[in-house]
Amino acid sequence: MKQFIYVFASLLFILSCSEDDEIPPELKLVSLMSGETIIYTNATNINIPINGKFTAEFNLALDTIGLKQFFFLTDENDDTLFFTISCSSDRKTVSLSTTDSLAPNSNYKFIFLDEIQALSGDNLDKLSILFTTKNASFSITNGLVGDISLLNNSILKNIPLSPVFQIDFSRPLNTESVTSNNIRLFSTEGSASIGFTFQNENKTLIINANENLSHLSKYTLSLSTDIFGVNGEQFTGFSKSFYTQLDSTYKFPTLTDDELLTLIQRQTFKYFWDFGHPVSGMTRERNTSGDVVATGGSGFGIMAIIVGVERGFISRAEGLERLETIITFLSNADRFHGAWPHWLNGSTGNVIPFSSSDNGGDLVETSYMAQGLISVRQYLNAADGYENALINNINSLLNTIEWSWYTKGDEDVLYWHWSPTVDWSLNMQIKGYNEALITYFMAATSSAYPVDSSVYHNGWAGSSYFINGRSFFGITLPLGYDYGGPLFFAHYSFVGLDPRNLNDMYANYWQQNTNHTLINRAYCQANPKNYIAYGGGCWGLTASDNQSGYNAHSPTNDLGVITPTAAISSIPYTPTESMEAIHYFYYLVGDRLWGEYGFYDAFNVNESWWASSYLAIDQGPIILMIENYRTGLLWDLFMSAPEVQQAMDKLSFIN
Repeated sequence: MKQFIYVFASLLFILSCSEDDEIPPELKLVSLMSGETIIYTNATNINIPINGKFTAEFNLALDTIGLKQFFFLTDENDDTLFFTISCSSDRKTVSLSTTDSLAPNSNYKFIFLDEIQALSGDNLDKLSILFTTKNASFSITNGLVGDISLLNNSILKNIPLSPVFQIDFSRPLNTESVTSNNIRLFSTEGSASIGFTFQNENKTLIINANENLSHLSKYTLSLSTDIFGVNGEQFTGFSKSFYTQLDSTYKFPTLTDDELLTLIQRQTFKYFWDFGHPVSGMTRERNTSGDVVATGGSGFGIMAIIVGVERGFISRAEGLERLETIITFLSNADRFHGAWPHWLNGSTGNVIPFSSSDNGGDLVETSYMAQGLISVRQYLNAADGYENALINNINSLLNTIEWSWYTKGDEDVLYWHWSPTVDWSLNMQIKGYNEALITYFMAATSSAYPVDSSVYHNGWAGSSYFINGRSFFGITLPLGYDYGGPLFFAHYSFVGLDPRNLNDMYANYWQQNTNHTLINRAYCQANPKNYIAYGGGCWGLTASDNQSGYNAHSPTNDLGVITPTAAISSIPYTPTESMEAIHYFYYLVGDRLWGEYGFYDAFNVNESWWASSYLAIDQGPIILMIENYRTGLLWDLFMSAPEVQQAMDKLSFIN
């Protein structure tokens, strides 16, 4: 019995102790943070901010007496960092801030000693927590080339050919990371050799080109992300493109203007002579066209032969032989109601479709050929038996062009195309004002297939966009689209048709072409799109090749492409301005623009593009209009034809 009482009493004592004397909770670290970044006690911690600000949260209120001496932060060399601490009002959160920022991409260790004690008396188990800081970044604070900022968004142009760049950084550089592999100055032609030095305690980088850069070229200065700060900070990278200035030194010996014009004509003539098709003698569409010969381009080409003979580039016998070959070929080539197609196979004479539906007659191309044939015929000597035979063959060709067929059943308008397979499906009426004035004029010369004057007035001149009369840059434009359109409108119809004092009820064509040219030049001088190189010497927008293919460039379709034929072929209208452009093209950029066959087709400095091509329809007006400016030869020949004078009367032109 006594034993039972003893056991019962013992149980009561134990139960009373568990109710009144609970075991206090252990002191634990709840979280360790750097800003919004969690630092784990038993995991890999990377990309920790370098600002050196931490918060440690505990589950119990701490005894803060001497607390600071129980926290340690060491770097990867086991050196202890200095920091300050503060506690929250509830004593559960401790804020720690290092005196200096931490090093980027470096290893650190927090040590929380077991002397850290809660107010309740419990001690923290010792903790060692490892973390790695993130790789800090730095950037450019300022950049200059000369006194021009590299950091603005505008196009940088006219940069010296020996530029010096000053780049200021937000942190000192690790100079060993700055190498020629990490700094590049390059263009489409390759990388330029550069040198560099450091200033301002390695926070400023001076970069210089070791040799002159190419003029009027686009370069890019690039600093890679492999450049680092002195403490391993990561660079954000930098790239800026710019355009170098024009090298104003002459690229060729100085010639008199007369000598220069002769040189341009001689070299341009070589295109038509050297690239004449070996079978047909016809002019290839471009210097890479193989068997593709162009009807319109060949019309310019046969007129160029006249210039070649008169200038002594070839003998008359050589010229006549080539003309005979071409005339014979044209007599046997594909024709469609007398009209030749845009393209022919120079070996077979078969049509080469310009498009799937354009596989028949092209009346505009045919009119350029007819203009050339009349000019050649007038040049030939009817008293010479051989030349008279050529005259007869030319007349046969001219008399079999069915101009009236292309009114599509006596409509009061001419149509551009007719196809033997798809008929009139292209349905393109020829309406002014554009390059096709000569088409209506040549139709008016025909007695075999005559076209009434109403076709000219109602078709060509009847469009809503024919008359203009507005002023652009203070210059009145009588006819056509605003700003005049591409400049070939002032050339193609007028290599033979003489615009001097040429008038009808709609315009004075000398004024039309002169003002069109001056507006084109004034637009380039104004340069509203801020293209590189445009100016009083570098101007001329017309149809040509460009960096993306081919386009009809004009003030309302300005793609940054300058085409030499535009300004040069306008020399009869604007001799001073065109000669200024010739000087620019030859002396200043001739190192890129001048080739064996004269000026290459076009260039676009903004796109680092300089053509290597030649086009017949761009080369032709150059040699022909220069000759008209110098002697009026081709104008005089064409206008001397009796049917030309009849057409003048028929269309009420006055000259």
